[in-house]
Amino acid sequence: MTIIIALAALGGLTLLLATMLIVANKKLYVYEDPRIDQVEDMLPHANCGACGYPGCRPFAEALVSGNALPGKCTVSSEEGRVAIADFLGVSLGAEEKKVARLACAGGTNVAINRAQYQGLDSCRAAALVSGGGKGCFWGCLGHGDCEVVCDFDAITMNEFGLPVVDLEKCTACGDCVEVCPKDLFSLQPISHQLWVACKNLEHGDAVLEECQVACTACGKCAMDGGDLITMKHNLPVIDYSLNHRTKDPIQRCPTGAIVWLDESGITVKGLESKKVIRKGERGMKRT
Repeated sequence: MTIIIALAALGGLTLLLATMLIVANKKLYVYEDPRIDQVEDMLPHANCGACGYPGCRPFAEALVSGNALPGKCTVSSEEGRVAIADFLGVSLGAEEKKVARLACAGGTNVAINRAQYQGLDSCRAAALVSGGGKGCFWGCLGHGDCEVVCDFDAITMNEFGLPVVDLEKCTACGDCVEVCPKDLFSLQPISHQLWVACKNLEHGDAVLEECQVACTACGKCAMDGGDLITMKHNLPVIDYSLNHRTKDPIQRCPTGAIVWLDESGITVKGLESKKVIRKGERGMKRT
């Protein structure tokens, strides 16, 4: 009899809990549009954040809810964006592709080290030891943290220890921006082709002893660029809200610190910029 009572109590409790779960499921049920899964499958699954959302799933939710347009996914192909727009019955929208730009051209062929760093092969580790040993305190240390952290193989280190960004592969995820201890990377619209490839804040030709392509704050680019360029903290600052589709400011730069980046990624320097012909390292500066 005791067993029967126990089984009945257990059965009753099971029935009660099951009923509560059914009621809770109905009361707390949140409808999810099935199109979200379909749209997510149509996205590139890069989860790079270039669209402004933390991943492809949140972006798919924003697309289905009408809070975003397919054009914001600059990683997807044009055909992929059109397919999503057609599926949802919305306009494609437009979003200019962004890429990572490096504000340094001081490779080993033009820049000098004051000390030889020995330790963990990492820019962040080297930066903790007196700034990394490079003569230009603001320059790229060349250990390739940006290359390692890039999940899209968009960054490679060239023969002079400088990162080179593949514009086709770059998704503007921002990982290189975060990892660089010198804050040399920034995400820029691809139309920002007039570019200051230096972050040196010192003034005068003395900086050329440390790096032959450093900005000397001569101000010639600002003179030739009109309101487009102003000098701040000994560096040219470009106002991209103005018409910046001009190569005029680069022409008289004596070091090539301000350049024009063409669509293929080739760096174009001005007519008066000193040509760099050294193919090997400048070596270590003796003090």
